[in-house]
Amino acid sequence: MNYLHDMYTFLPGIIVAVAGLLVIILEAYKKSINLIYGISVTGLVLALGFAIQSLFGETGESFTGMVAYGGVPAFGTVIVLLGALFCVIISKDYLEDKLIHFGEVYAMVLFATVGMLGLAVSNDLITLFISLETMSIALYVLAGLMHYRKEGAEAALKYFLLGAFSTGFLLYGIALIYGATGHTNLLSIAAAADGSALFLGGSALLLVGIFFKIAAVPFHMWTPDVYQGTPTTLTAFMATSAKAATFVAFILVLTRMLPESGEAGDWTNVIQVVAVITMIIGNLIALAQDNVKRMLAYSSIAHAGYLMVGLAAGTAAGYSGVLYYLFAYTLMNVGAFGVIAYYERTQALDFTEIDSYAGLGFKVPVMGVMLSIFLFSLAGIPPFVGFVGKYYVFAAAVNAGLIPLAIIGVLASAASVYYYLRVMVYLYFKDAHKEYTLKSPGTLFKATLLILAALTIYYGIEPVLPGTGLFELITSYYTA
Repeated sequence: MNYLHDMYTFLPGIIVAVAGLLVIILEAYKKSINLIYGISVTGLVLALGFAIQSLFGETGESFTGMVAYGGVPAFGTVIVLLGALFCVIISKDYLEDKLIHFGEVYAMVLFATVGMLGLAVSNDLITLFISLETMSIALYVLAGLMHYRKEGAEAALKYFLLGAFSTGFLLYGIALIYGATGHTNLLSIAAAADGSALFLGGSALLLVGIFFKIAAVPFHMWTPDVYQGTPTTLTAFMATSAKAATFVAFILVLTRMLPESGEAGDWTNVIQVVAVITMIIGNLIALAQDNVKRMLAYSSIAHAGYLMVGLAAGTAAGYSGVLYYLFAYTLMNVGAFGVIAYYERTQALDFTEIDSYAGLGFKVPVMGVMLSIFLFSLAGIPPFVGFVGKYYVFAAAVNAGLIPLAIIGVLASAASVYYYLRVMVYLYFKDAHKEYTLKSPGTLFKATLLILAALTIYYGIEPVLPGTGLFELITSYYTA
């Protein structure tokens, strides 16, 4: 039956939603938090298994064309679930130390993940809007978990107010597009688009809403404050899974609703301009940061600019490069935030300030080495996965004739090396200015970070070798 097939195509989202509901019920009956944690991890693992399986399945549409499956949506689903799973695993010890280890936290993470999964498979503007709001509302709650701190309250308030404001742009854009075409399905909109002022204005407002969610300049102002005030492991969740889901939705909008040419208009120039100012401003402000979480926030803004270079190329290679970059960014960013979260568990110093990292590389050597790996990868230094991701998006831009854009991206990436290596200078070349004892990392926590570090190295080497690597998998299953 059709409805069974429809449900199967969105099975990862259904599994995560059921896990979230089960967590809420168990929390209401005051069941063990360890049981809730186990159910959350199990649900994400099961969903990830089905998502990986769907990579090798057919492509198509379900739910009367509102959901796309296979190809780009399938790979986006895998990235979202990977980010969510790793973040949940590393959150337990951190949340316990911060006294915010509640079942509701896992429920909000799971419901946010459902929204992200819906966003990654959206083939209709209604699906896109509902998924975006499901994700955002849960993230507003997570941003305010440490509301008893000034930074936590500020993070929740800014995220909510600016998020609601951007939602207004998005929804008004959808209304204008519907008024101009009479459709909300992406493919139907592309067929009916006439290049009228109403349609172009609606498309512009829709892109503004998307730019806010990916933290593109000038819609980025919420990012550093929200990242700083949110619990660190949940910041990693926002920075990876949420960004990945929104970029996948962005790809679907560009390839299905806004074709490269025709009466619907060519948005390549707009994306190029936003990409340039995002890369430049993100890196320039990151250079001046002494707070590590704020530095990574501005770094994430710059990475959004690099990703938009691949989108500006407007080719299958460009979109495939963006997907690979999102996969790479999830691995290295969750890892970096995970190590920072480990250091934050020590109450002796404020380990979000870079001065506190003096001499840390020798305190727990394995953590210092892993942080170095993740930072090298974020800087785009070979042989780590971040280098390969940047290579693919910049190469796609060069092949599409956008050589100036690629040059700006390479120069901006080179500038980022300074603030990433600055952290390592403090780790290994500065003397600690206060005596303190770091807590021993939990076995599961340390194993997760080791897996992330190993994947960061492995997928930095494997795709550049002859044969079928992850990049070839993405390319072969890419469907515009």
